[in-house]
Amino acid sequence: MPALGRAGWRRLLPGWRHPARIVVTAFAVAILAGTLLLTLPAATADGHPADLVTALFTATSAVCVTGLVVVDTPDYWSAFGEVVILGLIQIGGLGIMTLASLLGLLIARRLGLRLQLTAQAETKALGLGEVRRVVSGVVTVSLLFEAVTAVVLTLRLALGHHYTWPDALYHGVFHAVSAFNNAGFALYSDSLVRFATDPWISLTVALAVIAGGLGFPVWLELWRHRRGRRHWSLHAKITLLVIGMLLVIGTVAIIAAEWTNPRTLGALDPGERLLAGFFTAVMTRTAGFNSVDIGQLEPGTLLVHDILMFIGGGSASTAGGIKVTTFALLAFVILAEVRGEPTVHVMGRRLPAAVQRQALTVALLSVGAVVAGTLALLTLTPHDLDETLFEAVSAFGTVGLSTGITADLPTAGRLVLVALMFVGRLGPITLASALALRDRTRRYELPEERPIVG
Repeated sequence: MPALGRAGWRRLLPGWRHPARIVVTAFAVAILAGTLLLTLPAATADGHPADLVTALFTATSAVCVTGLVVVDTPDYWSAFGEVVILGLIQIGGLGIMTLASLLGLLIARRLGLRLQLTAQAETKALGLGEVRRVVSGVVTVSLLFEAVTAVVLTLRLALGHHYTWPDALYHGVFHAVSAFNNAGFALYSDSLVRFATDPWISLTVALAVIAGGLGFPVWLELWRHRRGRRHWSLHAKITLLVIGMLLVIGTVAIIAAEWTNPRTLGALDPGERLLAGFFTAVMTRTAGFNSVDIGQLEPGTLLVHDILMFIGGGSASTAGGIKVTTFALLAFVILAEVRGEPTVHVMGRRLPAAVQRQALTVALLSVGAVVAGTLALLTLTPHDLDETLFEAVSAFGTVGLSTGITADLPTAGRLVLVALMFVGRLGPITLASALALRDRTRRYELPEERPIVG
């Protein structure tokens, strides 16, 4: 049988080099490898191999930097298992930031459907030099924030909570990586409830989560144009503005709703309530840590969580959701339509119609995924709408917060969350890139007709 040449393989596997397929395949392979490692006897505390669904769920949650768990992380997994989870979190976080940044660069350069990772003569080509700069930049930013966070947490745990230095270092590094990558995995059965009143722990973790949720492109612009905002791109301006607004709105809404709730903030002193309320609002940015019992929140607060978790964080960041830029673009489109303006203008720039369609597509398909997941959980479990919707949004937004029903879900329900985590982590990125890279020229236009709207 004659060997297939490069052209033959391309015909046999059409589109195999499409960036979206590369991203999905890479993450699927990482999840499979993590699942196999977590099924080893050495990965569990009692030495018995974890069942396949538990290992798959945990590996997916780690690679997709979600933080949902069906077993108690510190009790069920051994030190080897925890290190595997930590490695999967790091791979998932770095992978998302790197691949999303490269896809963003590719889209900005309008290179077509195939990612060419070779130096090319055209000035608009994505060469190896740029790829290396993006990859090295993502790694440098990630390790820098993780290192600073780990140092602060280690010192606080050792000096303020009397941990031994080895334990303080291990816990500090684990939670620093988990925080910056917006993973939400914790080495405590109560997440970070025991540190709810400790500003050194709470604020450090919260700031690491915010830093990871901004995204590498924003940090790159902040560094390059650190002397002024005039040269910031529209993406950076929208990301910073909307994340800041949502943090303020979320904090105020959560504190107001839970101020007198004795099962959450009401049991704390006024200053501690403000700290815990801010921490809770930050965690809805897809981090997954909690310093209060999520299952005891008021129904209105759960709805606020649902909204914030669905929106998520910045593009090309470790955060999930539909992304703040998508949410903001839709808001600007609505505002322009209400005003009767023919085009959408934002901060001195006009939004292309293609970008508006992409934002609408990502948002509506994401709504469809959450609705489908919620219906599936309602059918498969005895839990009510508040709990199942919260769980579905948390999984899709790769948040990791839970009202406490995750461990009680049947196998089918856990697989639903696995699918939501995978789709939620990769769906918006791959869908947006696929839409942006699919630039086709229409050779003719049909007669125009306007149906009745509303």
